[in-house]
Amino acid sequence: MSGPNVRPDLAALIAAALGRPVAADERIAVATSGGPDSLALLSLAAAAFPGRVTALTVDHRLRSEAAAEAASVAAQCAARGLPHVTLVREGGDFTSNIQARARAARYALMGDWCAAHGYGLLLTAHHADDQAETLLMRLNRASGSYGLAAIRPARRLQPGVMLVRPLLAVRKADLAALAAADAWQQVDDPTNRDPRHDRTAMRAFLAATPALDVTALAASAAHLAADAEALAWAADLAWAGRVQEADGRLLVDAGGLPAALVQRLLASAVETLAGRPARGSEIARLAARLGAGATGTLAGIVARPGTIWQLSVTPPPQTGGKKPQNAA
Repeated sequence: MSGPNVRPDLAALIAAALGRPVAADERIAVATSGGPDSLALLSLAAAAFPGRVTALTVDHRLRSEAAAEAASVAAQCAARGLPHVTLVREGGDFTSNIQARARAARYALMGDWCAAHGYGLLLTAHHADDQAETLLMRLNRASGSYGLAAIRPARRLQPGVMLVRPLLAVRKADLAALAAADAWQQVDDPTNRDPRHDRTAMRAFLAATPALDVTALAASAAHLAADAEALAWAADLAWAGRVQEADGRLLVDAGGLPAALVQRLLASAVETLAGRPARGSEIARLAARLGAGATGTLAGIVARPGTIWQLSVTPPPQTGGKKPQNAA
Protein backbone atom coordinates (compact mmCIF):
# COMPACT_ATOMS: atom_id res chain seq x y z
CA MET A 1 0.00 0.00 0.00
CA SER A 2 1.22 3.52 -0.73
CA GLY A 3 -0.98 6.58 -0.17
CA PRO A 4 -4.68 7.00 0.58
CA ASN A 5 -5.83 6.10 -2.92
CA VAL A 6 -4.44 2.57 -2.69
CA ARG A 7 -6.44 0.84 0.00
CA PRO A 8 -5.69 -2.62 1.31
CA ASP A 9 -8.23 -5.41 0.87
CA LEU A 10 -9.26 -5.66 4.52
CA ALA A 11 -11.38 -8.79 4.04
CA ALA A 12 -8.38 -10.59 2.55
CA LEU A 13 -6.06 -9.37 5.31
CA ILE A 14 -8.45 -10.55 8.02
CA ALA A 15 -8.84 -13.91 6.29
CA ALA A 16 -5.05 -14.29 6.15
CA ALA A 17 -4.76 -13.48 9.87
CA LEU A 18 -7.56 -15.86 10.86
CA GLY A 19 -6.74 -18.63 8.40
CA ARG A 20 -10.32 -18.48 7.09
CA PRO A 21 -12.66 -15.98 5.40
CA VAL A 22 -14.91 -13.76 7.48
CA ALA A 23 -18.30 -15.43 7.76
CA ALA A 24 -21.25 -13.70 6.14
CA ASP A 25 -23.04 -13.28 9.46
CA GLU A 26 -20.02 -12.31 11.60
CA ARG A 27 -20.22 -8.95 13.30
CA ILE A 28 -17.07 -6.92 13.72
CA ALA A 29 -15.96 -4.50 16.42
CA VAL A 30 -13.14 -2.04 15.74
CA ALA A 31 -11.03 -0.68 18.59
CA THR A 32 -11.13 3.05 17.81
CA SER A 33 -9.02 5.33 19.98
CA GLY A 34 -9.38 8.32 17.69
CA GLY A 35 -5.81 8.15 16.44
CA PRO A 36 -5.19 8.03 12.68
CA ASP A 37 -4.41 4.30 12.66
CA SER A 38 -7.66 3.19 14.24
CA LEU A 39 -9.74 5.68 12.25
CA ALA A 40 -8.23 4.39 9.01
CA LEU A 41 -9.05 0.83 10.09
CA LEU A 42 -12.62 1.86 10.90
CA SER A 43 -12.99 3.38 7.41
CA LEU A 44 -11.69 0.20 5.79
CA ALA A 45 -13.94 -2.03 7.93
CA ALA A 46 -17.07 0.04 7.31
CA ALA A 47 -16.45 -0.15 3.55
CA ALA A 48 -15.66 -3.86 3.53
CA PHE A 49 -18.46 -4.97 5.89
CA PRO A 50 -21.30 -2.44 5.65
CA GLY A 51 -23.88 -2.68 8.41
CA ARG A 52 -21.79 -5.15 10.44
CA VAL A 53 -19.26 -2.86 12.15
CA THR A 54 -19.32 -1.11 15.54
CA ALA A 55 -16.58 1.20 16.80
CA LEU A 56 -15.48 0.76 20.43
CA THR A 57 -13.65 3.53 22.28
CA VAL A 58 -12.26 2.99 25.77
CA ASP A 59 -12.00 5.85 28.28
CA HIS A 60 -9.49 4.68 30.88
CA ARG A 61 -10.11 7.79 32.98
CA LEU A 62 -6.36 8.28 33.13
CA ARG A 63 -6.41 11.66 31.30
CA SER A 64 -8.86 14.50 31.73
CA GLU A 65 -9.12 14.90 27.94
CA ALA A 66 -10.13 11.27 27.31
CA ALA A 67 -13.89 11.78 27.73
CA ALA A 68 -13.94 14.63 25.21
CA GLU A 69 -11.85 12.59 22.78
CA ALA A 70 -14.27 9.66 23.04
CA ALA A 71 -17.18 12.04 22.48
CA SER A 72 -15.47 13.40 19.36
CA VAL A 73 -15.08 9.90 17.94
CA ALA A 74 -18.72 9.13 18.77
CA ALA A 75 -19.93 12.30 17.01
CA GLN A 76 -17.90 11.58 13.90
CA CYS A 77 -19.21 8.02 13.77
CA ALA A 78 -22.78 9.27 14.17
CA ALA A 79 -22.26 11.67 11.25
CA ARG A 80 -21.20 8.69 9.13
CA GLY A 81 -24.00 6.41 10.33
CA LEU A 82 -21.57 4.11 12.14
CA PRO A 83 -22.55 2.56 15.48
CA HIS A 84 -20.21 3.61 18.30
CA VAL A 85 -19.91 2.62 21.97
CA THR A 86 -17.75 4.25 24.63
CA LEU A 87 -16.57 1.87 27.34
CA VAL A 88 -15.49 3.49 30.61
CA ARG A 89 -13.05 1.82 32.97
CA GLU A 90 -14.10 1.97 36.60
CA GLY A 91 -11.59 2.14 39.44
CA GLY A 92 -8.71 4.37 40.47
CA ASP A 93 -5.54 5.39 38.72
CA PHE A 94 -2.78 2.89 37.99
CA THR A 95 0.29 3.63 40.08
CA SER A 96 2.77 1.36 38.28
CA ASN A 97 3.24 -0.40 34.92
CA ILE A 98 0.63 1.97 33.55
CA GLN A 99 0.73 1.04 29.86
CA ALA A 100 0.51 -2.71 30.45
CA ARG A 101 -2.31 -2.41 32.97
CA ALA A 102 -4.23 0.01 30.78
CA ARG A 103 -3.84 -2.37 27.83
CA ALA A 104 -5.13 -5.31 29.88
CA ALA A 105 -8.11 -3.27 31.09
CA ARG A 106 -8.85 -2.10 27.55
CA TYR A 107 -8.90 -5.62 26.12
CA ALA A 108 -11.00 -6.89 29.02
CA LEU A 109 -13.62 -4.18 28.49
CA MET A 110 -13.79 -4.66 24.74
CA GLY A 111 -13.70 -8.46 24.96
CA ASP A 112 -16.55 -8.50 27.48
CA TRP A 113 -18.61 -6.15 25.33
CA CYS A 114 -18.04 -8.25 22.20
CA ALA A 115 -18.98 -11.47 24.01
CA ALA A 116 -22.11 -9.91 25.47
CA HIS A 117 -23.30 -8.50 22.13
CA GLY A 118 -22.42 -11.33 19.77
CA TYR A 119 -19.39 -9.83 18.05
CA GLY A 120 -16.94 -12.58 17.16
CA LEU A 121 -14.15 -10.39 15.79
CA LEU A 122 -12.39 -7.44 17.43
CA LEU A 123 -10.00 -5.58 15.11
CA THR A 124 -7.11 -3.41 16.24
CA ALA A 125 -4.98 -1.14 14.06
CA HIS A 126 -1.50 -2.36 15.00
CA HIS A 127 0.68 -1.70 11.96
CA ALA A 128 4.15 -2.35 10.54
CA ASP A 129 5.76 0.46 12.56
CA ASP A 130 4.30 -1.01 15.78
CA GLN A 131 5.62 -4.42 14.76
CA ALA A 132 9.13 -3.10 14.06
CA GLU A 133 9.22 -1.24 17.39
CA THR A 134 8.08 -4.34 19.25
CA LEU A 135 10.67 -6.55 17.58
CA LEU A 136 13.49 -4.16 18.53
CA MET A 137 12.19 -3.88 22.10
CA ARG A 138 12.12 -7.67 22.41
CA LEU A 139 15.63 -7.97 20.96
CA ASN A 140 16.82 -5.46 23.53
CA ARG A 141 15.32 -7.64 26.28
CA ALA A 142 17.04 -10.82 25.02
CA SER A 143 13.67 -12.44 24.23
CA GLY A 144 13.49 -15.95 22.82
CA SER A 145 11.75 -17.07 19.65
CA TYR A 146 8.25 -16.65 21.07
CA GLY A 147 8.89 -13.06 22.15
CA LEU A 148 10.66 -12.15 18.92
CA ALA A 149 7.53 -13.14 17.00
CA ALA A 150 6.32 -9.79 18.38
CA ILE A 151 2.68 -8.87 17.65
CA ARG A 152 0.62 -11.84 16.48
CA PRO A 153 -1.95 -11.33 13.72
CA ALA A 154 -4.70 -13.11 15.64
CA ARG A 155 -5.37 -14.68 19.02
CA ARG A 156 -8.37 -15.79 21.04
CA LEU A 157 -9.30 -12.94 23.37
CA GLN A 158 -11.95 -14.92 25.22
CA PRO A 159 -14.41 -17.66 24.32
CA GLY A 160 -16.22 -16.67 21.13
CA VAL A 161 -14.10 -13.54 20.50
CA MET A 162 -11.01 -13.38 18.28
CA LEU A 163 -8.63 -10.42 18.44
CA VAL A 164 -7.39 -9.70 14.91
CA ARG A 165 -4.63 -7.33 13.77
CA PRO A 166 -4.93 -7.27 9.97
CA LEU A 167 -2.68 -4.25 9.27
CA LEU A 168 0.68 -5.52 10.51
CA ALA A 169 2.22 -5.15 7.04
CA VAL A 170 0.86 -1.63 6.46
CA ARG A 171 2.90 1.49 7.27
CA LYS A 172 1.66 4.04 9.79
CA ALA A 173 2.15 6.91 7.32
CA ASP A 174 -0.17 5.24 4.81
CA LEU A 175 -2.87 4.83 7.47
CA ALA A 176 -2.53 8.45 8.53
CA ALA A 177 -2.92 9.54 4.89
CA LEU A 178 -6.01 7.37 4.53
CA ALA A 179 -7.61 8.82 7.69
CA ALA A 180 -6.89 12.36 6.48
CA ALA A 181 -8.35 11.60 3.04
CA ASP A 182 -11.54 10.38 4.71
CA ALA A 183 -11.77 13.65 6.68
CA TRP A 184 -11.52 12.18 10.15
CA GLN A 185 -10.65 14.60 12.95
CA GLN A 186 -7.81 12.77 14.65
CA VAL A 187 -7.03 12.60 18.36
CA ASP A 188 -3.48 13.36 19.51
CA ASP A 189 -2.66 11.26 22.58
CA PRO A 190 0.39 12.82 24.32
CA THR A 191 1.25 9.52 26.03
CA ASN A 192 2.50 8.34 22.62
CA ARG A 193 5.35 10.86 23.00
CA ASP A 194 6.06 10.25 26.70
CA PRO A 195 9.82 9.55 26.94
CA ARG A 196 9.30 7.39 30.02
CA HIS A 197 7.95 4.58 27.84
CA ASP A 198 10.29 2.12 26.10
CA ARG A 199 8.19 2.21 22.93
CA THR A 200 8.57 5.97 22.63
CA ALA A 201 12.36 5.63 22.78
CA MET A 202 12.32 2.85 20.17
CA ARG A 203 10.06 4.91 17.91
CA ALA A 204 12.51 7.81 18.09
CA PHE A 205 15.42 5.46 17.40
CA LEU A 206 13.73 4.09 14.27
CA ALA A 207 12.93 7.58 13.04
CA ALA A 208 16.56 8.61 13.50
CA THR A 209 17.97 5.48 11.84
CA PRO A 210 16.89 5.39 8.19
CA ALA A 211 19.15 2.39 7.56
CA LEU A 212 16.62 0.29 9.45
CA ASP A 213 13.82 -0.74 7.08
CA VAL A 214 10.55 -0.83 9.04
CA THR A 215 8.80 -2.99 6.44
CA ALA A 216 11.65 -5.51 6.48
CA LEU A 217 11.65 -5.60 10.29
CA ALA A 218 7.90 -6.25 10.31
CA ALA A 219 8.36 -9.03 7.75
CA SER A 220 11.10 -10.57 9.90
CA ALA A 221 8.70 -10.62 12.86
CA ALA A 222 6.17 -12.44 10.69
CA HIS A 223 8.81 -15.04 9.73
CA LEU A 224 9.72 -15.48 13.40
CA ALA A 225 6.04 -15.95 14.24
CA ALA A 226 5.82 -18.77 11.69
CA ASP A 227 8.94 -20.37 13.19
CA ALA A 228 7.51 -20.04 16.70
CA GLU A 229 4.31 -21.73 15.53
CA ALA A 230 6.34 -24.64 14.14
CA LEU A 231 8.30 -24.89 17.38
CA ALA A 232 5.08 -24.94 19.40
CA TRP A 233 3.79 -27.78 17.21
CA ALA A 234 7.01 -29.75 17.76
CA ALA A 235 6.84 -29.05 21.50
CA ASP A 236 3.32 -30.49 21.66
CA LEU A 237 4.58 -33.69 20.02
CA ALA A 238 7.52 -33.84 22.41
CA TRP A 239 5.24 -33.32 25.41
CA ALA A 240 3.00 -36.18 24.31
CA GLY A 241 5.94 -38.56 23.96
CA ARG A 242 8.42 -37.39 26.59
CA VAL A 243 6.48 -36.11 29.61
CA GLN A 244 4.65 -38.31 32.11
CA GLU A 245 2.78 -37.60 35.32
CA ALA A 246 3.47 -39.78 38.37
CA ASP A 247 2.37 -39.17 41.96
CA GLY A 248 1.97 -35.43 41.45
CA ARG A 249 5.32 -35.11 39.70
CA LEU A 250 6.11 -34.45 36.06
CA LEU A 251 8.83 -36.65 34.56
CA VAL A 252 10.56 -34.99 31.61
CA ASP A 253 12.83 -36.90 29.22
CA ALA A 254 14.82 -34.11 27.59
CA GLY A 255 17.65 -36.29 26.32
CA GLY A 256 18.87 -35.44 22.81
CA LEU A 257 16.40 -32.63 22.21
CA PRO A 258 17.45 -29.22 20.85
CA ALA A 259 17.76 -26.52 23.51
CA ALA A 260 14.71 -24.63 22.24
CA LEU A 261 12.49 -27.71 22.62
CA VAL A 262 13.95 -28.48 26.06
CA GLN A 263 13.05 -25.00 27.24
CA ARG A 264 9.54 -25.27 25.78
CA LEU A 265 8.99 -28.54 27.67
CA LEU A 266 10.31 -27.04 30.90
CA ALA A 267 8.16 -23.94 30.49
CA SER A 268 5.04 -26.07 29.98
CA ALA A 269 5.92 -28.29 32.95
CA VAL A 270 6.48 -25.32 35.26
CA GLU A 271 3.26 -23.65 34.13
CA THR A 272 1.31 -26.90 34.55
CA LEU A 273 2.49 -27.35 38.14
CA ALA A 274 2.64 -23.70 39.23
CA GLY A 275 -0.51 -22.54 37.46
CA ARG A 276 1.28 -19.56 35.91
CA PRO A 277 3.96 -19.04 33.27
CA ALA A 278 7.58 -18.19 34.05
CA ARG A 279 9.87 -15.82 32.17
CA GLY A 280 11.91 -17.26 29.33
CA SER A 281 15.15 -16.14 30.95
CA GLU A 282 14.21 -18.00 34.15
CA ILE A 283 13.40 -21.15 32.17
CA ALA A 284 16.75 -20.91 30.35
CA ARG A 285 18.63 -20.69 33.66
CA LEU A 286 16.68 -23.64 35.06
CA ALA A 287 17.46 -25.71 31.96
CA ALA A 288 21.16 -24.85 32.31
CA ARG A 289 21.18 -25.95 35.96
CA LEU A 290 19.48 -29.25 35.19
CA GLY A 291 21.82 -29.83 32.25
CA ALA A 292 24.76 -29.33 34.62
CA GLY A 293 23.33 -31.90 37.05
CA ALA A 294 22.13 -29.39 39.66
CA THR A 295 18.73 -29.12 41.35
CA GLY A 296 16.87 -25.84 40.95
CA THR A 297 13.63 -24.17 41.94
CA LEU A 298 11.38 -21.81 40.06
CA ALA A 299 7.88 -20.47 40.71
CA GLY A 300 7.41 -22.81 43.67
CA ILE A 301 8.55 -25.83 41.66
CA VAL A 302 11.59 -27.95 42.46
CA ALA A 303 13.35 -29.56 39.48
CA ARG A 304 15.76 -32.47 40.00
CA PRO A 305 18.29 -33.60 37.38
CA GLY A 306 19.04 -37.08 36.10
CA THR A 307 18.39 -39.15 33.02
CA ILE A 308 14.74 -38.17 33.54
CA TRP A 309 14.15 -34.75 35.09
CA GLN A 310 11.61 -34.69 37.92
CA LEU A 311 9.53 -31.60 38.64
CA SER A 312 7.22 -31.26 41.62
CA VAL A 313 5.67 -28.58 43.80
CA THR A 314 8.10 -27.40 46.45
CA PRO A 315 7.01 -28.67 49.89
CA PRO A 316 6.06 -26.00 52.44
CA PRO A 317 9.10 -24.75 54.38
CA GLN A 318 9.59 -26.18 57.86
CA THR A 319 11.09 -24.31 60.79
CA GLY A 320 14.78 -25.11 60.98
CA GLY A 321 14.65 -26.94 57.66
CA LYS A 322 17.12 -26.51 54.85
CA LYS A 323 15.95 -24.19 52.07
CA PRO A 324 16.17 -25.50 48.51
CA GLN A 325 18.72 -23.83 46.25
CA ASN A 326 17.29 -21.26 43.88
CA ALA A 327 17.61 -21.67 40.12
CA ALA A 328 17.01 -18.13 39.11
